[in-house]
Amino acid sequence: MERGPRFQRVLLKLSGEALMGSRQFGLDPDVIAGLADEVREVHGLGIQIALVIGGGNIYRGLAGATAGVDRVTGDHMGMLATVINSLAVQDALEKLGVHTRVLSAIEIRQVAEPYIRRRAIRHLEKGRVVIIAAGTGNPYFTTDSAAALRAMEVKAEVLLKATQVEGIYTNDPRKDPKAKKFETITHRDVLKKGLGVMDATAISLCMDNRLPISVFYLGVRGNITRVVMGDRIGTIVEESPCR
Repeated sequence: MERGPRFQRVLLKLSGEALMGSRQFGLDPDVIAGLADEVREVHGLGIQIALVIGGGNIYRGLAGATAGVDRVTGDHMGMLATVINSLAVQDALEKLGVHTRVLSAIEIRQVAEPYIRRRAIRHLEKGRVVIIAAGTGNPYFTTDSAAALRAMEVKAEVLLKATQVEGIYTNDPRKDPKAKKFETITHRDVLKKGLGVMDATAISLCMDNRLPISVFYLGVRGNITRVVMGDRIGTIVEESPCR
């Protein structure tokens, strides 16, 4: 008997840096095409999938603030960067025949629909991949926080956090060879230990609403599919049943 997917509706959070490949800046078309093919594979399983993509490959508001740009202005610039990334991924998905909609938290109607929660859910129900751009539409909030918020709004069963390492570790494994990986951990312990997998606002939102987070390595082809099928890869962040 074939095993079905563990989840029926998911939200996948990708960093802007994931779209760079080996480049120092911008977009790598081959990386985006490969990512789109993975999303197509997940979508083909009948899973409803939404994406939130960061903009760090183009511009970060916080980095701009340290360079003298007003923080609010910088964050708005970062939001526009996420729109650019979202359009690039939409283009790659539609070349593969996957119907996709970009919904933006800041109005930019010529290129994206405005983000409206009910519209996003309807697109998912109709089998379209939904890419949610421009974060929350507000400065001082990261795209991690936007991903947590949107996951809850569209009633995703899990927040998938794709990273450059194989889960959550006691320290950065790229710098500390003795770092140990957590198979499971609670939201509360992520906050207590100061583990930087997502910002504290995003973790707190997920904790308060009992939304599990699956943290996994994006660099292996097929890992997104493995996660939605329920394979034990990466780290699961969830509250223990007794809480």
